[in-house]
Amino acid sequence: MKYLVLIFQDERLGAETAAKEPQAFKAMVQEFVDYGAALKAANVLVGSNALQPSSTATTVRIRNGKTTHTDGPFAETKEQLGGYYLLDVPNLDEALKWAAKCPGAKWGSIEVRPVAGN
Repeated sequence: MKYLVLIFQDERLGAETAAKEPQAFKAMVQEFVDYGAALKAANVLVGSNALQPSSTATTVRIRNGKTTHTDGPFAETKEQLGGYYLLDVPNLDEALKWAAKCPGAKWGSIEVRPVAGN
């Protein structure tokens, strides 16, 4: 069954860490590299990507037949979607075990959702 592991974090903190503590930022990035390698080694990784900052987002809406585009994310939140991992594991318990190992859980939050039509 496929599960999407969504990583939410305060992207301002990441940018501040990168600027003020480059070694700490480099270590954090390495944790994600290692996590991805562990997912691949376990043969559960379907795909993954980091996302550009939410300031690069464009929100599309259609109301009364009219399409509008708005710069930025849909909602202002403390944490933004920063990336994802798509896993293929037997059940939710296994997906949650992998999500708990995600480095982003240390300073943000991880949302796990089953993919529809599995």
